[in-house]
Amino acid sequence: MAAVIDNATHPAFEKLRSHRIATLNLDIEEYRHKKTGARHLHLAADNDENVFFVALRTFPMDSTGVAHVLEHTALCGSERYPVRDPFFMMIRRSLNTFMNAFTSSDWTAYPFASMNRKDFDNLLSVYLDSVFFSKLDPLDFAQEGHRLEFDTPNDPNTDLVYRGVVYNEMKGAMSSPTSQLWQNLSSHLFQTTTYHYNSGGEPDHIVDLSYDDLVKFYRHHYHPSNAIFATYGNIPAHEHHERFEELALKRFDRLDIELPVRDEKRMFSPVRVEQGYAVNEGEGTDNKTHIVMGWLLGHSFDLQENLEGQLLSAVLLENSASPLMRALETTDLGHAPSPMCGLEDSNREMTFVCGIEGSEPEKHKDLEALIESTLLQVAEEGVSEERLEAILHQLELHQREIAGDQFPYGLQLIMTAISPMVHGGDPVELLDLEPVLATLREKIRDPQYVPSLIRKKLLENPHRVTLTLRPDEKLEGHRQQAITEALARRKAELTDDEVKQIVDRAQALEERQMRKDDDSILPKVDLTDVPLQMPEPECRYDGDIAATVFARGTNGLVYEQVVVPVPELTEEELLLVPYYTTLISEVGCGDLDYLQMQDRISAESGGIGASFSAKGRIDDVQDLTGYLVFNGKALARNRSELTRLLRDVYTSARFDETDRIREIIAQIRARREQAVTGSGHALAMGAASQGMGPGSWLSFRLGGLAGIRGTKQLDQALKDPKELAAFCDKLAALHDKIRNQGREFLVIGEEAELPAMVDDLKSCWQGEAGTETSNWTMEPVDYTTREAWLTSTQVNFCAKAYRTVPVDHPDAAALTVLGGFLRNGYLHRAIREKGGAYGGGAGQDSVNGAFRFFSYRDPRLAETLEDFDKSLEWLQEAEHDEQELEESILGVIGQLDRPRSPAGAARHAFHNKLFGRSPEQRARFRERVLAVTLDDIKRVAATWLVPENASTAVVTSPDNRDVAEQLGLAIEEM
Repeated sequence: MAAVIDNATHPAFEKLRSHRIATLNLDIEEYRHKKTGARHLHLAADNDENVFFVALRTFPMDSTGVAHVLEHTALCGSERYPVRDPFFMMIRRSLNTFMNAFTSSDWTAYPFASMNRKDFDNLLSVYLDSVFFSKLDPLDFAQEGHRLEFDTPNDPNTDLVYRGVVYNEMKGAMSSPTSQLWQNLSSHLFQTTTYHYNSGGEPDHIVDLSYDDLVKFYRHHYHPSNAIFATYGNIPAHEHHERFEELALKRFDRLDIELPVRDEKRMFSPVRVEQGYAVNEGEGTDNKTHIVMGWLLGHSFDLQENLEGQLLSAVLLENSASPLMRALETTDLGHAPSPMCGLEDSNREMTFVCGIEGSEPEKHKDLEALIESTLLQVAEEGVSEERLEAILHQLELHQREIAGDQFPYGLQLIMTAISPMVHGGDPVELLDLEPVLATLREKIRDPQYVPSLIRKKLLENPHRVTLTLRPDEKLEGHRQQAITEALARRKAELTDDEVKQIVDRAQALEERQMRKDDDSILPKVDLTDVPLQMPEPECRYDGDIAATVFARGTNGLVYEQVVVPVPELTEEELLLVPYYTTLISEVGCGDLDYLQMQDRISAESGGIGASFSAKGRIDDVQDLTGYLVFNGKALARNRSELTRLLRDVYTSARFDETDRIREIIAQIRARREQAVTGSGHALAMGAASQGMGPGSWLSFRLGGLAGIRGTKQLDQALKDPKELAAFCDKLAALHDKIRNQGREFLVIGEEAELPAMVDDLKSCWQGEAGTETSNWTMEPVDYTTREAWLTSTQVNFCAKAYRTVPVDHPDAAALTVLGGFLRNGYLHRAIREKGGAYGGGAGQDSVNGAFRFFSYRDPRLAETLEDFDKSLEWLQEAEHDEQELEESILGVIGQLDRPRSPAGAARHAFHNKLFGRSPEQRARFRERVLAVTLDDIKRVAATWLVPENASTAVVTSPDNRDVAEQLGLAIEEM
């Protein structure tokens, strides 16, 4: 269907242009507010999920995190909504499909999305008031940014400590070596511009930010003349303009805002830098060094420069057949390519980065020589036109694909357009790639085109930094000692008045946090606004080939899956499955080695992969069913190639390239270790619930903390050639078992493509009938656990879990509503606002029959575990009103009704049916959610959440070993 076009223009705005992008089924309209100069990009689309986004250009010139702290504080109350926390209050009073705020390196954005028009208008009024008329209460700055407090806030005899949400968030974020790597590299590539600084804030610098600095930054940057509005969906632009004008813009005049926007001063000679990052004392430092090289390239908003940068990055790094990626994967200078490899094009000027991890500091010159010789070889030998066509094919596919399963599709398009709008480029060009792809296809016919790019942008570019980031066992101790000594000196210098001020502020903040605001001034939706059951995508079934077929508006892409019941497996084979699913698309196949297969996958598809999925029955979490899924996507013109590709990989993948398999396992280890600081809360919940059923146990053993530890042990073992050969033999034997299973197919595409796709399946898989064997089963799992997992982190991740019920049990709906009720009413205030953690909450996992509490990037440990228990006491003892319950029900319904991409909705429906989650069962669950009462949530909490039955797990620093042992937690080393 065509996008919704409305040619009416609001008198406060002038229309600059409109542009049709047929490949995206979009009409782009660009406007300017006459009085203030505010810009508005509207993406008109036939989509009920409307998106709003406002960005302010923010160019901090220090690392105090002023833009980040302001992003948090601006959402803590405004002129029209002078309540303490309108942002989190609106999350509860809304049917939003997305609500958040972002701080990028040079802009700050406030986006939301909703499928409900009343809800959209409600959120818009709160967002515009928060951004342009924020209260910026000093107590909110103290809560969200940083504050000095006595360890026991009302006792001046205790030590001084730093507290604050952003302070702890960034302590967690900067615990990651990858984050430190990027920040250190940026600081040397960009010596004089805003990118030199950490826009999120360095913890040691955040504490230097004053409230007055925050207010000054707000007044300078948060003005419509410095704003970019963007919208997506079927609400016409002039209706947005009417609301923008009425709610905010009419109160402003144009302002000339001076910002330090300039290109970086160029270096005339490469720079080498060595810096340290913290690892635990006694952990060892061998093979833990990161070495990367970074080049500063041209403007990201220049479409030609941008696409040349993407082309260059893909030629060198797209997959294992790409020459630079191959060199980095196969070198013995390190364990794996750096996760930072690639092109960064969100800043004003782009950077190209490559390097390795798992190395030693003295190897930086050898790595430089390897990278330079590889680049020189590509420049001399050139790149085949066939390979370049495959790369352009990937660019086309990426541009066409309608995503939106994790992130609203309209927001993804806006995020693509925002960088050129911030930096002075043309947003339409970056969204409408068809013309420039045609130009690039002409250019790649010149065999010297890519070699000349490599010479100009890399080999002859002196603005280059080689960064060596080495592990340092003493660094964290020195840092903590410096903080402790500085705070002790500060305390010794405090006057009586200053002591009183600190105690009084802590008391005032607690009183503010405990105060119940009149939230009736905030707009809301209620249960009468909840839509009827969301429609299921329709499908048909072809019994000749056991194919489920969905006709969906996929914008010229096709999707295919081969679905195989897991055969009977030993525990050893089961633990191999995550390695098998990762390796299957990375190894050779039939007569082709892995390099040839990487080229084939790139040329014929948008990528293929495999996954393992297991769930209990809807009425018994102990009765597990599992499937292996081989999946791929392609442009419709490559549908036959995609079918053959999946068939060949499924039937003929080879596990005899031992060096290749060794490399991939090293990469898996590196990725898994890096995931801890970003996903510590999920890993802690997984450890806490490991004994509550076979599904939970599998998650913990295959992908959780036990899986990470197992991967480290495997990576170490595979250094022995005999162990490596045996491991490859086991993978081959597992593959033989899997490929002999019976199978079924999932096919998704536009109606016109489907008959031919099914015919392709029938002809391609003819004679490949599987043999039905006995399927895999698992014994029941039922035990409690109390564990502390130690790793390099400046913050904690805490979890408690309780054994509960499967999804079709009558109590599952009330337990699901209970999670939001505890978070909204108690945990958010206790763990985030008062405790200073970045996040905390609770939720029912009905797939595995477990209710789980968690905290994220948390400065506390024992106190947080106590707060989990106290929330249950609060539930039973405090007075509650029906609105609190309604807000929690709305949150659950919002998650149940969350929109997906066209292909994602079809996949979701198919896999639900595969695991017995029928439309009838889901409708039954939804009706039960809507019927939950306050008595229900109290009853299910009293029945299922008995504190002495809880399992507990934390991810923490070795410094907290004694605390963990005092809590009765068994110590587990990562």
